[in-house]
Amino acid sequence: MNDFPFLSILTLLPLVGAVVVACIPRARADLAKMVALAWSLVVLVLSVVMWIAFQTGGDRFQFRESYAWIPSWDARFTFAADGIALVMLMLIAVLFPIVILASWRDVDQSKRSVPTYFALLLAFEFTMIGVFAAADIFLFYVFFEIMLIPMYFIIGSFGGPRRQYAAVKFFLYSLVGGLFMLAAVIGLWVVGGHTFDFNNLAAAAGSIDQDTARWLFLGFFVAFAIKAPFFPFHTWLPDAGGAAPAGAAALLVGVMDKVGTFGILRYCLPLFPEASRWFAPAALVLAVIGIIYAALLAVGQNDLKRLVSYTSIAHFGFIGIGIFAFTTQGGTGSVLYMVNHGLATGLLFIVVGMFVARRGSNLVSDFGGAGKMVPVLAGVLFFAGLASLALPGTAPFISEFLVLIGTFTVHKTYAVIATAGIILAAAYVLWMIQRTTQGTLNPTLPTVPAMRRDITLREKVVVAPLILLIILLGFYPKPLTDVINPAVQATMQDVGVQDPTPVVANERVAR
Repeated sequence: MNDFPFLSILTLLPLVGAVVVACIPRARADLAKMVALAWSLVVLVLSVVMWIAFQTGGDRFQFRESYAWIPSWDARFTFAADGIALVMLMLIAVLFPIVILASWRDVDQSKRSVPTYFALLLAFEFTMIGVFAAADIFLFYVFFEIMLIPMYFIIGSFGGPRRQYAAVKFFLYSLVGGLFMLAAVIGLWVVGGHTFDFNNLAAAAGSIDQDTARWLFLGFFVAFAIKAPFFPFHTWLPDAGGAAPAGAAALLVGVMDKVGTFGILRYCLPLFPEASRWFAPAALVLAVIGIIYAALLAVGQNDLKRLVSYTSIAHFGFIGIGIFAFTTQGGTGSVLYMVNHGLATGLLFIVVGMFVARRGSNLVSDFGGAGKMVPVLAGVLFFAGLASLALPGTAPFISEFLVLIGTFTVHKTYAVIATAGIILAAAYVLWMIQRTTQGTLNPTLPTVPAMRRDITLREKVVVAPLILLIILLGFYPKPLTDVINPAVQATMQDVGVQDPTPVVANERVAR
């Protein structure tokens, strides 16, 4: 089944769905929702079939397709997926129908067009699949840029009170990063043999002048660091995450931001191996600062959605140290973290959105004792918080453990400092839960009619798959690690690094 055009069909399906949903009359809001949900479920089914067809011991890049586009530039519509791209495509396929169902009542039909909102969600899915499936660097760049458009309109038209400021800031930051990448893409085409094909450029990586390679690496890295975001390029995320609708924020942090870390793994490391090693110390410092800095800021937040956004910046710091530790354990942990963070933070954003929708406020101080009125929903928030802080038994724990083990074997200092971020994570997550759902009941809550309604059937259907996956992958991550490991090992070989040789106890004694 490797000959079946999975990736091109997966990429185009949501775009066609977006056009269909956009053509539905504004008065037929329920129809638009149903069509969008059904379309996203078709994408999920096809993704599952592709997952089954992927051969774990086969070629590094599978499902390759290539079609003529701009012959004079040697730019082509080339798609291919390795294990890293495959797990991210599967994450997209899982999250989008959940978010669509979670967003069922997010849009006020009297003020905004419901079909437009759900069409934008499907358009965003189109760009997300395209950016992870692209195997031509120019095609990747095109998807990297156009994915800003649907999210910009989602935030700017359907977000909270500061939506216009947040949307413009998000767009400008990402656009600046894209300009750095465009310069690097052009430079890479010039020195790489006038081609944009990833395989051809990777084969020519060793012939690029060292100084040139470092400048090109920096152009790509800045774009990806803004997208991730890494410290100090992070300031757009709390504004965008705080202003976006809860479901869109779950996609923004759970999927879109992963383009940054994916880009580092897919493009920066294999195409610029020497530059990757040269910049690694600086990247590790930025990642560790981001873990501690974002965690400290999260502790002081009174806005629930901004708090969750800051936690994600800290989590991306863990992903960063795993990548630049240059060990198989660290790299596998980082990719696994990308998936598990998408599940856990997606759940946390969605549940926070349920609380905000009921209370009509994002502020922690407007809650207090809410668990007495919505005990089941409070329990789901508690679980989502524990998963976010990587409690053993939840999927993020395995990722964080692999990252720290893989980093500790080569960079003990960074690993020890990063471990302090785990302690801070417990502080900001548990404090948020305590101030929101525990303690004395806020006397204003009983006066809010929506706060008397505990979790609904639709909301149970939304959170149940995420809870199940978080628990399942927390105890049995093998289906993911079997797919991720070969791709990470191939990437480490591209960089020219090897895992440190283990030292057994009797050898230490002899020394």
